[in-house]
Amino acid sequence: MVNCRGCASTDVVPVVDLGDQPTADLFPAADTPGPDPRHPLSLWLCRVCTLVQLGPVEAQIAEEPLAVESATSLAHAESSVKEILRDYPELAGGVVFEFGSPHGGSWLDHLYAAGSRLAGDGEKADLVVDVHGLVHEPAMGESFKLRAQRLAPGGLLVMEFHHLLPLFVGNQFDTIRHGHWSYQSLRAVGNIAARNGLTIESVKQVDMFGGSLMVMLRHTADAKPDASVDVVLADEEAAGIADEIQLASLHEAASHAAGALHAELTRHKAAGRKVLGYGAPSKAPVLLGLSNVGTDLLEFTVDKAPGKHGRRIPGSCMVPIRPVDELKAARPDVVLVLTWDIAEEVIAQLEADGGWGATYLVPLPEPHELRR
Repeated sequence: MVNCRGCASTDVVPVVDLGDQPTADLFPAADTPGPDPRHPLSLWLCRVCTLVQLGPVEAQIAEEPLAVESATSLAHAESSVKEILRDYPELAGGVVFEFGSPHGGSWLDHLYAAGSRLAGDGEKADLVVDVHGLVHEPAMGESFKLRAQRLAPGGLLVMEFHHLLPLFVGNQFDTIRHGHWSYQSLRAVGNIAARNGLTIESVKQVDMFGGSLMVMLRHTADAKPDASVDVVLADEEAAGIADEIQLASLHEAASHAAGALHAELTRHKAAGRKVLGYGAPSKAPVLLGLSNVGTDLLEFTVDKAPGKHGRRIPGSCMVPIRPVDELKAARPDVVLVLTWDIAEEVIAQLEADGGWGATYLVPLPEPHELRR
């Protein structure tokens, strides 16, 4: 029996099966021969609360090398705090509490600069923040309850999460990975919020991680939902992301894009072009594994995080991870941008000194080139 991670219902059905995949954050030493541990990776839909989630799988715990937080993420945290305090000036200088995320993006320093104070043990907060944290909680419903319990009467809970809608329509299948336990729609979050006495008051669409939502919630007695909520709910309904047949089509789209990436890299190899990668994100094992891309097509990739240097992408691809300077020294004809959600930042970084005329290949939703 499978219980929903959001509402505990047993009416949960499988919709997408990506097979056995390596633990996403386990980056072995480059000379480790493998095979690496693999675990089932599938999406299930709850027919009651509509939460899309990982199926039954044991918690995957890896010694994750700390990633370097992107400039995009740091700038987003600063601008988000400014926007919230502009829209809700009564929160300036209030009591805050933040549920942290492995992705970084903390708001606390910016809130402290605005005069806010961190809530003490057990103290309720006027502003509760969760930026991409809830997705890392296997028991999503119980973790949501903790966030609701932290909220003071009249307070505001701000939650940001990668949105299921762009994942689905943008074929972002590589964001499905162990450690990301839920794939949230506004509808599902609204349903689980209601179980905890909260209501979504407004929502903003933001560009982070390929498309996220920033959702503002209050206790139901205090909430005054605006039109932004209905707009997003209508978009979700039109795309069918609470429909198991529609969701199942993601499997075919993923297979097609994976095959197209393999064909594109094979074409470049046949033409004598050197292709190297940029980035070693936790989504790379699924992308490269499903695309059957190994060192024959991608000699190595690079990453800004020193903790990942000398390691490799887990799974069958065996692609080593090296410092960024090695990419610049090699001057490849094509750079495969594995951190596709910050492609503009990557290109700007590599082109800062004039570049060398490389073509930048973005793998999703279908492989396509960006030039500078």
